[in-house]
Amino acid sequence: MNEPHQGEFCITSENDIVMARKVVRDAATALGFGITDVTRIVTAASELTRNIYHYAKSGVMHWRSLNQDARVGLELTFEDSGPGIVDLEKAMEMGFSTGKGLGMGLPGVKRLMDELVIESTVGKGTTVVVRKWLKK
Repeated sequence: MNEPHQGEFCITSENDIVMARKVVRDAATALGFGITDVTRIVTAASELTRNIYHYAKSGVMHWRSLNQDARVGLELTFEDSGPGIVDLEKAMEMGFSTGKGLGMGLPGVKRLMDELVIESTVGKGTTVVVRKWLKK
């Protein structure tokens, strides 16, 4: 795969959660991920899109294919200008929730993906980058 595939998707409504899932499913499938990994990637994307809609009301998801050191992968970046995460360490603990959820969100995303990087500034917003690598 020589040509990178990439795109951007705006998140502004609850319906965008479903649309983001479709975009990510199509991108992961096109890169050759199997059904189990596609499901993992779509689940992670769904959670991160839901977080943007629930906590920040709007944001954007960027996706791009990766081709590094003969490895192929998919990178998803979720950005918002919401309230930010007050205690990132606490937010990564299983069972912790600032909403009415089960607290599986960010820790669950970390388990589903190969890489997770979060940058958040209170009052300015949050950026979450996740990557999944195609297994040979």
